Amino acid sequence: MTSKKLIQKIEELSMNALPAIQTNIFDGWILRFSNGYTKRANSINPLYASSEDLHKKIKYAEKVYQNQNLRIVYKLTERVFPEELDITLEHKGYTKDGLTSVQILSLKDVVVEINEYATVYEYLHDDWFNSFCQLNHVDEKDKQTLKQMLGNIIHKTGYFYLSNDSGEILACGMCVLEREYIGLFDIVTSENYRNRGYGTKLIKSILRWGKENGAKSSYLQVVSDNVPALKLYSKLGFKEIYKYWYRLKD
Repeated sequence: MTSKKLIQKIEELSMNALPAIQTNIFDGWILRFSNGYTKRANSINPLYASSEDLHKKIKYAEKVYQNQNLRIVYKLTERVFPEELDITLEHKGYTKDGLTSVQILSLKDVVVEINEYATVYEYLHDDWFNSFCQLNHVDEKDKQTLKQMLGNIIHKTGYFYLSNDSGEILACGMCVLEREYIGLFDIVTSENYRNRGYGTKLIKSILRWGKENGAKSSYLQVVSDNVPALKLYSKLGFKEIYKYWYRLKD
């Protein structure tokens, strides 16, 4: 079983890697607000010890998100406070959604061999951002929120893409390095170029960059029913350490 300290650490790293526009702390719960762009950036994260009455806390959190015209979303792992939160939310009508595998790879003894380097920017470059939005089908209304969130990252960040001789973007993604962990996020391959190994080449470039910049471990998050991605990450040596899921209520 994964230690609860490691779960807390990876959860902290992943929140820092995608900073919310606004954050509020309430009795050990981290409430994140980002204009509704992604569940993880607009969710309640019950990471730390809690002492107030649970039912009153839930009612308070519901009111806060309703006042922001946001869906009420909890992001949960096996390490939550209080321990009965998940079952309590289920009884209150919250549905379970987005089961996700959190995986880790030690880079200590990994030799990353690559035959094609990806282009990397260590700042938020417009070319990368526009390509990322295109490949991920980011709505026009969400682009400014996303750019603000990425601009708020305070740790060392790499923005990667692979392109062909015609300048067409084949794959892109990003990573954030903090506390000797490199987190891989939003790895996507163009729909016209999937199943040709470009995702693998991109990830290897990211891992190589991470090692060169002092990373000792890497982690990523992948939806549990994304079979092709799970096979890819397993082939690269990633192992699941825990899962997270959402509890939702309109």
